Amino acid sequence: MEIFIIILGAAVAVAGLIAGIYFSVDHVCGKTKEEQKAQKKIGLSVMCAGTLVFLLGCSITVVPTGYTGVRITIGQVSDQVVAQGLNFKVPFVQGITLVNNKQQDVTFENQIWGEASDQTPVYASNVVVTYRVSEDRAAWICANIAQIDSGLIDESIVSSALKSAMKELPASEVTSRGKIEDLTKEKLTLSVNEKYGEGTVEILKVIVNNMDFEDSYNQAIAQKSQAQQAYETQQIENETTVAKAQAEAEARRIEAQAEADANQLIANSVTENVLQSKFYDNWDGKLPSVMGDSAVITDINKTE
Repeated sequence: MEIFIIILGAAVAVAGLIAGIYFSVDHVCGKTKEEQKAQKKIGLSVMCAGTLVFLLGCSITVVPTGYTGVRITIGQVSDQVVAQGLNFKVPFVQGITLVNNKQQDVTFENQIWGEASDQTPVYASNVVVTYRVSEDRAAWICANIAQIDSGLIDESIVSSALKSAMKELPASEVTSRGKIEDLTKEKLTLSVNEKYGEGTVEILKVIVNNMDFEDSYNQAIAQKSQAQQAYETQQIENETTVAKAQAEAEARRIEAQAEADANQLIANSVTENVLQSKFYDNWDGKLPSVMGDSAVITDINKTE
């Protein structure tokens, strides 16, 4: 808004100056001297009004929502921040610098290489850091930081924090976003607090959109995975073969045991009484025609 007022005031002042010069020419449009004087006064009044509007525009600054104003008087930064809304300043002597206190994102698309705890090379790219500047530290930032908008979170400090986080995780965990992002946020917060003071810049979130190993490592992992799968497949086949053989052996053992149990049952059931019963069941009532003991053979059917 102040820019609009400044431009409007400058335009009105210039218009009044031109009108005053134009009407200062005595012969213009055949006007009488009284009429020319009246017109000069009008031009002068317009010029003065425009100048006042211009100075008014230079004397106000609007601090929008989400920003903090810092008053600077001839290069000296005030410790007191300026509230949001309409604020006045001394034209050409004071200025009000705006510090963005909104949540901001900064993206680093380049690859950031590091090593896992087992010295496995790994890289991250397209890293997004979300941060916010404290309102209470706005004056300090204006007094000590040259590039407020783009220089607070730079690639060097993010790279250092990310590499430190990589170093604490093994290769099996370093590409896990949940672990590397939280650890990087912790490392980055420590670095930012050390650089700017605690509570100056708050790191809200770190997102690592892409993280991977070098190609040779990925190929080695793929080969290891294939070998592991082949080994596990062979183990399953071996276990299946052994289990099948054991099942067949157990079946044969059960069959043999059943046969032995049946034979034993038969043997136990054959007693002398049973044999006699079987004999009588099958005897036709005739005695043997020949009976013998040692060398003597007698024909028991022979009659004298």
